[in-house]
Amino acid sequence: QVQLVESGGGLVQAGGSLRLSCAASGSFFSINAMRWYRQAPGNQRDLVAIITSGGGTNYADSVKGRFTISRDNAKNTVYLQMNSLKPEDTAVYYCNVLATLGVGTYAYWGQGTQVTVSS
Repeated sequence: QVQLVESGGGLVQAGGSLRLSCAASGSFFSINAMRWYRQAPGNQRDLVAIITSGGGTNYADSVKGRFTISRDNAKNTVYLQMNSLKPEDTAVYYCNVLATLGVGTYAYWGQGTQVTVSS
């Protein structure tokens, strides 16, 4: 099993910055791709950013140039640095990781952290 603990959400004014963290713990052989999703009220959960085990990254068009995803493999932690925040970035942010256990590879979700950007 894998447990994910998110932190770093909060309330910020437009133009401000926040840094989200998601730490994985438990019994697993490796953490593969790590992703951040977000879900605003009444909307579906959308992919924000992904980082592969090799460090390759990709972003949703809406956050390119403002958000940066990174990972610390020694700490099994993924980060999302969010700059130049806009009110439309307001959502619950979820991390998602693919972990290889003894019996296969599975996806796990964090509990979510609220990000609110005021205008």
